[in-house]
Amino acid sequence: MNRKYNLEKILPHKEPMILLDDILEIDLEKNSLISTFGVYPEKIFYEENKGISSLVGIEFMAQTIGCYSYFKNGCKNPKPGLLLGSRLYNNKIDYFVEGINYKVKTHEVFSDNEIVVFDCLIYDNEDNEVLSAAVNVYQGENIEELLKSE
Repeated sequence: MNRKYNLEKILPHKEPMILLDDILEIDLEKNSLISTFGVYPEKIFYEENKGISSLVGIEFMAQTIGCYSYFKNGCKNPKPGLLLGSRLYNNKIDYFVEGINYKVKTHEVFSDNEIVVFDCLIYDNEDNEVLSAAVNVYQGENIEELLKSE
């Protein structure tokens, strides 16, 4: 796959767990990033004759947040974040459909430098909103210590 960005460098994941296909737009002044993904049989979580469950949408959002965090932190080595939860998870579809390229928009709305709240939206290729959520993440300095203690 031809990507504009090397997502293995940006996200703390390796294939096949990188679910995004690329980054479309970065706007640090507006605290936002837009990524894209397609649905195809080679993608993890793909279900034959269905696509990818919309419940995986939270991971598409989380990876988009990870990309945003990478650029916000000056393109340093990616560090993991913890998904604390989401509010107002609203999905209008059951499955992301094969053959459609979706856009994931994330916007940072609050940060105390450890807990960060993002508004996230997923649109289909006709710019119809198909999924939305407010996503809360922890991105504190001691994240790696917390992960080791589990």
